[in-house]
Amino acid sequence: MSKVKWVRLGDYIAPIERRNYTKQFGIESVRGISNTKEIMPTKAKVDEDVISKFYVIYPNEFIYNPRTTRMGDKVGLAYNYTNKPLLFSFNNLAFGIKEDKSNAILPEYLYLYLSRDEFDRYARVNSWGSATELFTFEDLSLMRIPLPSLSEQQKVVNVWKAFREIKEQNEAKAAPLMQLCQSYIQELKHKYPAQEIGPYIEEVDERNSDLSIKLSQGIANTKVFQDPKQVAANSKADKIVRTGYFGYNRATTRNGEKISIAYRTGPDCTVSSAYGVFKITDEEHLNPYFLWMWVSRPEFDRYARYMSKGSAHEFFEMDEMRRVRIPLPPLDVQCAIVNIYKCANEAKQIAAEADILSRTVCPALIQHVIHN
Repeated sequence: MSKVKWVRLGDYIAPIERRNYTKQFGIESVRGISNTKEIMPTKAKVDEDVISKFYVIYPNEFIYNPRTTRMGDKVGLAYNYTNKPLLFSFNNLAFGIKEDKSNAILPEYLYLYLSRDEFDRYARVNSWGSATELFTFEDLSLMRIPLPSLSEQQKVVNVWKAFREIKEQNEAKAAPLMQLCQSYIQELKHKYPAQEIGPYIEEVDERNSDLSIKLSQGIANTKVFQDPKQVAANSKADKIVRTGYFGYNRATTRNGEKISIAYRTGPDCTVSSAYGVFKITDEEHLNPYFLWMWVSRPEFDRYARYMSKGSAHEFFEMDEMRRVRIPLPPLDVQCAIVNIYKCANEAKQIAAEADILSRTVCPALIQHVIHN
């Protein structure tokens, strides 16, 4: 049986009512909170008159949205682990660790505990209301949590900090590299004449008639392959996307003003028969990653939407894809830019993997601490 004691959370936390009445902090300090328990740029339009009512949340303090309806069955909550005060909407609730309890519970441990799916379920069950359900500070205070020793808490926190450091370091590497790629691409527009990509690509219409390909994929408007939202009962008509091919959703309506297109680097897969598939036929003049970089830009999204045709549904057909014009520098220049792009993507991937590991390993460690 576990020897970890369970305590009433309200004995360890206190509400915060600190507001930005003097407007000491400006709009640049305003942040939002997500239901993934992260601080994020605010989506709301904020002006100087409103921020005087906003909460001022110092490092090691918490903010959460008491409204649990329309939040994907999750609680919007964030912990300020930055080194500066931040502003959050007055529609939220704020709290922090009581001063006399700082030697009993680490704020990072509490944050990790409240980031678990179990807390989201608890909050939804214990929310009250009609049109809008609320999980109030009083409801939060009644919650009971396991409280291991500080040394055991610190073990979990150290793992979380290690993952967070990996994530932040790689995000910091990726940003300037990606910016460098974009600046090089801008320069290419002025150095090399634009050419249609039609002579370098070929449409492919290979069907999965023998059902030899078992992996079915969709394509996101973030330019990556993903698990499909639905799989056809009879996939014999699905198109095959071989490794090294491009696949894209011809339909551009209701897609976030973007085109879903991706370059296949993984094993062969199938996509909907409504999708377009093509390959590069002349890699001595056009590097496939270079083309992928080009079609991943917001400018290409705007171009594809503008050139789409139809009435109720608009499509970016293969003929329009062939007419896409890009500057085509020598292959060694393309490869140099692609290598920078790959480094940036690798850093972004490491950051994403560290984030995923943090969200899976830390809850498991908390369970281990509770039961051992």
